[in-house]
Amino acid sequence: MKTKEELPDCPVATTVQLIGNKWKLLIIRNLLVRPWRFNELHKNLEGISQKVLTDSLRQMESDGLITRTVFAEVPPRVEYALSELGESMRPILDDMAAWGNSYKEQIAQR
Repeated sequence: MKTKEELPDCPVATTVQLIGNKWKLLIIRNLLVRPWRFNELHKNLEGISQKVLTDSLRQMESDGLITRTVFAEVPPRVEYALSELGESMRPILDDMAAWGNSYKEQIAQR
């Protein structure tokens, strides 16, 4: 997790730094529904490379937004889920979804 000194002074810039790319937002969107395995995420997020998914998951885990659980099975199973901190972003994504739907409706009326 980053220290306070490593984060921008502006709270909006802090949020953008943590989730400010489309892949991280889409990963969070999926994890709001349920825990996912790596290959499930990779298949669902069309166009993401394995490297970008791996890097995004590692960064989000480091930032405390998600948890990575390794199950002691053969073969090993790993699941990614939102942490309590990540779950606190639900209202932000809900608002983004509502805004996106509103925008689509306005465009359809033109």
